[in-house]
Amino acid sequence: MWKPPERIKYQTTVEQWPTKQEAETSHVYSALSAPNLSLEQRTWIPAMVPWRASEEGDVTQNVIDWYVRFAEGRPGALVVEATGIRDIPSGPLLRISDDRYIAGLQRLTDAVKEASNGRTRLLIQLIDFLTIRRRPEAEAFFMRFLTVTAAHRRALQMEHASEAEVRQRLASLSDTTLEAVLSLRELESLRQGYRERITDTHLSAVAALPETLPTLFSQAAKRAKAAGFDGVELHYAHAYTMASFLSATNTRTDGYGGSREQRVRLPLEVYEAVRAAVGEDYAVGCRFLSDETIAFGSDVDDACFFAREFARAGMDFLSLSRGGKFDDAKQPKVGWAAYPYTGRSGYECMPSYVSDEQGPWGRNTEPVASVRNAVRSAGFVTPVISTGGIHSFDQAESLLAEGKADVVGLARQALADPDWFEKVRLGHGEEVVLCRYSNYCEGLDQKHKQVTCELWDRAALDAPDAVLASDGKRRLIAPKWFPGGT
Repeated sequence: MWKPPERIKYQTTVEQWPTKQEAETSHVYSALSAPNLSLEQRTWIPAMVPWRASEEGDVTQNVIDWYVRFAEGRPGALVVEATGIRDIPSGPLLRISDDRYIAGLQRLTDAVKEASNGRTRLLIQLIDFLTIRRRPEAEAFFMRFLTVTAAHRRALQMEHASEAEVRQRLASLSDTTLEAVLSLRELESLRQGYRERITDTHLSAVAALPETLPTLFSQAAKRAKAAGFDGVELHYAHAYTMASFLSATNTRTDGYGGSREQRVRLPLEVYEAVRAAVGEDYAVGCRFLSDETIAFGSDVDDACFFAREFARAGMDFLSLSRGGKFDDAKQPKVGWAAYPYTGRSGYECMPSYVSDEQGPWGRNTEPVASVRNAVRSAGFVTPVISTGGIHSFDQAESLLAEGKADVVGLARQALADPDWFEKVRLGHGEEVVLCRYSNYCEGLDQKHKQVTCELWDRAALDAPDAVLASDGKRRLIAPKWFPGGT
C-alpha cells in the first residue's frame, strides 16, 4: 500500500473515557429520529467485506456469526457488506441478485435482531461492479488476449505479416518500446489486468447501464426488504460502477457524463427506481465519496453538489467515505487482480499508523463537515454519517456536538473491538481494544482471505467457542466480552 513520504509512526491512545453518567447524557448515545431511520444511538458500523459467504454468494453460518458478533455490541446501525446485484460469479461475497438468496438473508436479519435485542438497525449495502481481470502473464497477453490491430502493424512496420508473427514480435519487445506501440488501455491491461470502464460505450452492456441498473438495484432492494432488512445503502463510492458515474473522470456523451448534473443523473434514477420499489416508508440512503483524491477526479465541491441533489431527491441518509480508486492502484503481482486501496487514494480511505503530519485519524471529518453544511444550507435535514479513523469517544462526541456529523461510523475500530459501543456506554471505556491502524485487516482483504483483526485473531485459539479461519491459525470472531470479567 502507498505510504506518505514523511513516514511518521503513530500510536493510538486515549487519555480519558467517559463515565457511565457522562455517556448517558452525551450526543453519541442520544437517539436519532429521522424519517425511516430511527437509531437508539448515533453510532454506525459501515460495510466491511469479511469473505465468508459461499462461492455461490449464499449466507453461511460464518457470515451470520460475523454480524451477530457486531450486533452483540449494540451499535445504532450495522451495514452488511457490499452485496452484488448481478447474478454472476464473484467468489465468497454475498449476492442478492435472485430470489433464492432471500431465505439466507432472512436468517441473517433474524439472528442480528435477536443478538441486539432489536436495538440495532440492520441495513444492507447494494453494489454493482464491472468486469476486472487478473494481471496476465506477458506471453499469455500477447498470444491470447491482445487484439492485433492495424495500428500495431503500422508501428511495427509489419503490415503484411501474419497475425502470429505480429504477436511474436510484440512479445519480444522491451517495456520501453511497447509504450510506443501499445495504447494506454492495452498497456494497462498488460500491467494491471483488463478493467471495464463506464466510458467503454462501444461495449453494448456498458452503453446500456443507464437502462439496466435502475431495474437491477430496485429488484435487489425489494429482496432486501423481503428479507427483513431495515433499509438499503446504495454503494456509490470507491472504484465501482455507480461511483464511476459520479466521477469527474466520467466523459460519457450520452447524457450520463460530463457535467455534474449529467454525472448525478443515473445515481438519482437508480434511487428513484429503488424508492418506487420499496415504498416511501423504507430507509434508502447511499454511500459516496467526499473526495476521490485522484488526479482530475471529483472533489469536495462535487460531493457537496451531489449531497444536495441526493437530499432533494429524498434519500434518508448520506454516508461519506474517501478515496479508494483504481486510478492510482499499485501494480498487482502476475495472477492477481488490481486492488483499489493500494495507491494514494486508497491510503486516504484507510490510512495507517505510518502517516504524514495529519496522522491516520479523522482525515475525512472536515470534508464530511463541509458536505453536511452544504446540505443544511440548502434547507435539508438529511442525516450525514462521518467515517474514517474514528476510535475514541471524544472524537465521536466532538463531531456530533460541533455539528460536523449526525452519526459517527466506526469500521476498523469496530472490527478491533465489536463491544466498543457497550463498553463505552456502560463506563468501561478503559477496556476498549484500540485499533492500531496497521491495516492488517486490509491486507487480508486484498488477498481475498477471511478478514480478522490481529489484536484478537490469535487469542484463545483452543477456547471451546473458537471457530478458526480456513488456515487454522486465526479466530474468525473476536472473543466475547463480559462486563466485570465474568
